[in-house]
Amino acid sequence: MKDVRQIPGTVDTHIQQKLDEPAINLQMDRTRLQQLNLTASNVAQNLLVSLSGSSQTSPGFWYNDRNGVEYNVAVQTPQYRISSIDDLLRTPVSASSTGPTQLLGNLVRVSPQNQFAVVTHYNIRPVIDLYVSVDKRDLGSVANQVDKLVEKARATLPRGSQITVRGQVETMRTSYFGLGLGVAMAIVLVYLLIVVNFQSWVDPLIIVSALPAALTGAIMTMGVATANSILMVAFARQRLSAGAPPLTAALEAGASRIRPVLMMAFAMIIGMIPMALGLGEGAEQNAPLGRAVIGGLLFATVSTLFFVPLVFAGIYTRLARRHRNEHEDHESGSTGEPA
Repeated sequence: MKDVRQIPGTVDTHIQQKLDEPAINLQMDRTRLQQLNLTASNVAQNLLVSLSGSSQTSPGFWYNDRNGVEYNVAVQTPQYRISSIDDLLRTPVSASSTGPTQLLGNLVRVSPQNQFAVVTHYNIRPVIDLYVSVDKRDLGSVANQVDKLVEKARATLPRGSQITVRGQVETMRTSYFGLGLGVAMAIVLVYLLIVVNFQSWVDPLIIVSALPAALTGAIMTMGVATANSILMVAFARQRLSAGAPPLTAALEAGASRIRPVLMMAFAMIIGMIPMALGLGEGAEQNAPLGRAVIGGLLFATVSTLFFVPLVFAGIYTRLARRHRNEHEDHESGSTGEPA
C-alpha cells in the first residue's frame, strides 16, 4: 500500500479490511482437559451456547396455540451478565448436562491479540483487498506501474498466498482484447472486399496501409480512411495505365485527390466538434470518444495524402524494375549462342 501510494495519479489508496481489531485469545490447556475428561469441542460448545445462544446448535421450538406460530427458543447468557473478562472466565463448562462442571478460567489461558475485524472471501479463499482509485491520469498507465509492484511483491509472498489485480483494470483489459480482435477482423474483411473489387492483391495492400494511422481514432474512422485511400489508389492506377511512371502517378494522385479527401475528413471532424467539446448536461461522458475520432481522422488524412502515395510509388517502382529485369533476361537468353 505504501508503494502504491507513491505512484502518480493514485488517490484514496487503502486496505478495506481492518487488520488490528482488539480481541481476546483463549488458549486451551489440552493436558488439563484430558485430566478432566473434557475435549476442545466441549469448551467451544459451552462457550458458543453462552455467548450466541443454543438456536445455532440445537434449536428448540415453542408453539403458540393462539396464533399457530412456532418460535425458536434461544438460550444464552444475558449480555449484561458478561461485562468483564472475569465474568467470561466464570462460564461453566461440562461434557454433558449431568456431568461435573468446571469454570472456563481453569481450562484456558487468556491473552490479548489483534485480528481482522471483517474476514472477506473471494472464491471461498480469504482475501485482503487493497483499493486504489485514479485521478488526473489514465487507468492504463497507473495499472502498468501497479503491475510492476505486484510482480516485485510476488517474489516475497508466503507459500500458498497469491496477489491478483482485479476490478476495473480487468474489465478494461478484457474489453481492449475484444476490441483489438474486432479491429483485426475488420481489417482482414476490408482487405478481402477490396481484393474482390480491384482484382488484385497489391492495390488493396496499399489501401489498407493507411488504417494503422486511423486506428488512433478507434474503429469509427476506418471506413473514412479506406474510402479516401481507394480514391487515391484508383486515380494513381489510371495514371499508371496511361504510361506515367509510378512516382509521377502517385504525386498526381495526391495533388488531384487532396480536395475530396480533405472535404470528407473535415466534414466528419466538424460534425464531431460539439461532441468533443462536451457541451450540455451529461455530454462530458461522450467527449473522449469525439476527441478520439477527430484525432484518428487527422492522422488518417495525413497518412492517406502522404504515406499511401509513397507506398504506391515504392511498390510499383519495384514491380516495374523486376518486370524490366525479367524482360531483359528473357531477351538475352533468346538471342544467345547455343552451347
